[in-house]
Amino acid sequence: MVVEPGHDSVNGRKRPQPSHRTHREVAAELRARIRSGVLRSGQRMPTQAQLVQEFGVERGVVRQALRILQTEGLLTNVSRGSPATVAPGPAGVTGPEAPPQPTTVALGHRIAEAFNASHVAIDALCLTAISLTLALSEPLRRIHAGELNPAKVDVRILLPSREINLAFPVPVEGGGEDDPVHQRWLAMRNAQGRVLRHNLLALRSSRGVDVQVRFRALPFTPPVKLYVLNGSEALFAYYTLGRREEQVEDEPLQLYDALGTQSMLFAFEQGAGLRDTTFVEQSCLWFDALWETISSELVLTS
Repeated sequence: MVVEPGHDSVNGRKRPQPSHRTHREVAAELRARIRSGVLRSGQRMPTQAQLVQEFGVERGVVRQALRILQTEGLLTNVSRGSPATVAPGPAGVTGPEAPPQPTTVALGHRIAEAFNASHVAIDALCLTAISLTLALSEPLRRIHAGELNPAKVDVRILLPSREINLAFPVPVEGGGEDDPVHQRWLAMRNAQGRVLRHNLLALRSSRGVDVQVRFRALPFTPPVKLYVLNGSEALFAYYTLGRREEQVEDEPLQLYDALGTQSMLFAFEQGAGLRDTTFVEQSCLWFDALWETISSELVLTS
């Protein structure tokens, strides 16, 4: 006999009281199972009914938790029908078993997961901050929607100085500060930085989040990109150079450049083993050293 919700069972025992777990807490538990390998790539998740029973929550809480994991790229086929499936990869696995993925694929859901913390800290070293700006769009949307509620967000970004001759992007025939390729890079660096800063600072007035966004300039062209999330995860990629032709000021021009959004991102996490823990710790030390020593004030103007 099926017992209707809220009624006593036929044997006289009371139905367990609903849990006070939030959808974020349920998502965190399921995320941990995926990342630890308890739930494997391609495996079907328990049904929503089973998760409701396990966690003692309403079905709506389970649905919200599954949607969070779908947004982070950890689940596919999330619907009211058949059970969801752990995404191929899976995207959330870090450590020695984690496959590298293009920045556009991997960075967004890692940034989104970092925003589950009460105090979000992001350090980034990159060429233009395009990838970071794109990756921040989803967690910012979820904050404005009330799905995420960080109390504080600190972002530090290291970018190349406008005063140096970049190693790339550059014309094959050579260039300098005044060449159109350098000027285009500078305009892109400044525009992306201003957009990123504006979008983050908007959280102050709209959601009351304590936000700090800081930029500093490097005296060299970084050959790699690095993102350190909440001091516990480091995402690392090489800028791989190539020769290609682009239209610059309406003229075809041969360039040496790197497509940063397609750079393969390697993920390292504290607690995933000695190698990963050491890499994260050294990444934090390296970033702090650059920030506090040879970098300088960066003003996002042309």
